[in-house]
Amino acid sequence: MKPTQVDRLISRDSSDPSAEEVLADLSPARLVEEALAAGEGRLAANGSLVVDTGARTGRSPHDRYVVDDDRVHDMICWGKVNVPMSRDAYERICSGVAGYLYGRRLYVVHGLAGANRAYSRKVCVICERASQALFVHQMLVRPTPEELANFGDPDITVLAAPGYRCDSATDGTNSEAAVVLDLAGGGVVVAGTGYSGEIKKAIFSFMNYLLPVENGVLPMHCSANIDPHTGDTAVLFGLSGTGKTTLSADPSRLLIGDDEHGWAPEGVFNIEGGCYAKAIDLSPIAEPDIYEAIRFGAVCENVILDEATREPDFADTSRTQNTRVAYPIEHIKAVRLGGTGGVPNVVLFLTCDAFGVLPPIARLSREAAMYHFLSGFTSKVAGTEEGIAEPQPTFSALFGEPFMPLAPSTYAQMLGERIDRTRARVYLVNTGWQGGAYGSGYRISLAVTRSLVAAALSGDIDVAGYDHDGRLNLDIPRDCPGVSTRVLNPRNMWATHEAYDEAADRLASMFERHAHDRYPDLDAAVAAAGPHPLT
Repeated sequence: MKPTQVDRLISRDSSDPSAEEVLADLSPARLVEEALAAGEGRLAANGSLVVDTGARTGRSPHDRYVVDDDRVHDMICWGKVNVPMSRDAYERICSGVAGYLYGRRLYVVHGLAGANRAYSRKVCVICERASQALFVHQMLVRPTPEELANFGDPDITVLAAPGYRCDSATDGTNSEAAVVLDLAGGGVVVAGTGYSGEIKKAIFSFMNYLLPVENGVLPMHCSANIDPHTGDTAVLFGLSGTGKTTLSADPSRLLIGDDEHGWAPEGVFNIEGGCYAKAIDLSPIAEPDIYEAIRFGAVCENVILDEATREPDFADTSRTQNTRVAYPIEHIKAVRLGGTGGVPNVVLFLTCDAFGVLPPIARLSREAAMYHFLSGFTSKVAGTEEGIAEPQPTFSALFGEPFMPLAPSTYAQMLGERIDRTRARVYLVNTGWQGGAYGSGYRISLAVTRSLVAAALSGDIDVAGYDHDGRLNLDIPRDCPGVSTRVLNPRNMWATHEAYDEAADRLASMFERHAHDRYPDLDAAVAAAGPHPLT
C-alpha cells in the first residue's frame, strides 16, 4: 500500500466535518467501551467481550494472496498456499479499502512482533472495529511507554476492514474477502472477514519470511514453555486442533507462548504477546489456566451466551465448532514474563491422527524428525477453516504450511541444523484417535497426553527403552509413569490386529506417496526414516 494512503487515514484534516475520530493505542477498557457502544459485542458474566465474526468463523485459505514482486519472487514458494497477486490488483484493493475506511471511526494499534527486541518488527494495525483493535492489542507484544513514544515508521502496516467487500470481477479474488501480503512493501490487507485470526496469521506469515531471510532465525508454528527450576525449554509444534495451546499451558512450567516463536542462537522467543485458544468444551477442570484467563480484556469469538445470566456456554457449537478466545499472556498464572527462553532441549511434534494408527507418543531419530517435520501429517479439525465439518487427514509441511512463504526445505534445514547443534530430543505425539479411526475409535484423553508429554519433558519416558515399529519407523516407549503400557502401542487398542495392520498399511502408503510426490529429491536417509507399508 502507498504511504500516502495510510497517512491520509490516520492523519485526517480536523476541518473535515465528515471524518470521524481516529483513536490510537486505547487501553483495553476504552476499547471494550467503544465496542459495546458500537454494538460490536456483548459483555459476558466473566468480563470478556463476546463478538460474532459474521459469515466467516475460521480462516479462509482460498482468499489468501502474496503480492508477486521482483524483490521477493525467487524466494517465495508459489502454489496453492502462496497464491500470487499482481501489484496492480493489490494496489487497487488497497485503494478501495482506504477509501472505504476514510471518514469512519478508526482504531490504530501500535505493537511489536517478537519479544526479543533484537529480532522484533514494529507493527501498525488500522482497524474498522474496536473489538478487533482489542484483539490486536492483546495478541501483539505490547511496547513499553518509551518504545511507543519513539515508535517511528512501522515495518508492517495492516488494514483490517471486515465491512469492505472485494469485487471478484475487477479484483481477481475468489470471493468478497481477501487477505493479501505485500512482503516487499511491508503491507497487509485483511478485507471482507471479521475473523480476527486472519490478522494474527497474516503478521505471523510476514515474520516467517523476514526472520529467516533477514536474521537467520527459525520461525516456528509452535508453543513453548520452560521449567522454572532447571531452565529447560521445550517447543511444541502443531496445527490448530492438535492441543498446542492446551498442552503448553502446564501449571508446573512457565508458558513462553502458545503459538508462534523464533529460534535464535541464544534461545527461543515469543513472536506474540497473547494467546488465541480454541474454546470448544473448555472447562475449569480440564483446562483451568485457560478457563481462568477468560476475563475482562479477553475477546471471545462466536461463543454462545446464556441470555439470562450471560454465562458462556463453551459446549454450544451451534454457531461454529471453532469458537475462540484471545487474551494477553499475562492472564495465564504460570507465565514467563518477557517472552523468552533458552535453547530447546525437547521438541514435540503434535499430530491429530484421524485414522487411529499412530502411537500416543514415539521417539524420533534425527532423520525421522526431519521426515515428519517436512510431512507435517495431521487432521484438520472441525471449524478451523471454512467448510471443515469433521476431521480431514492432511499433510501440512512444518506443521504450519499455510503460513510459510518460503520453501519447506528452507525451514527444515534450519531445524536440522539446530537439532544437530543442541542434541535436542524429538518426539511425535498423537492427540487424535485410538482403537479405530474417527467414527469408530475414540479421542486419546487429555490426561493421558499430559502424562506422556510430562514424561518426555523430564526424560522419564526414555528409561525403560523403546520397541521399534518397522512399518511406522517409530520408536514406541515400553513404559511411561502413570500410563497403561497397553495404551502405548496402538495395535493393542484395536478390536483385531488384522484391522489395525490394514489401516496402518494404508496410512504408511499415504506417507510414502506424499514424500515421493512432494519431495522427489528428498535426502535418501531422511526418506528411509518415514513409514513404509509391510504388505
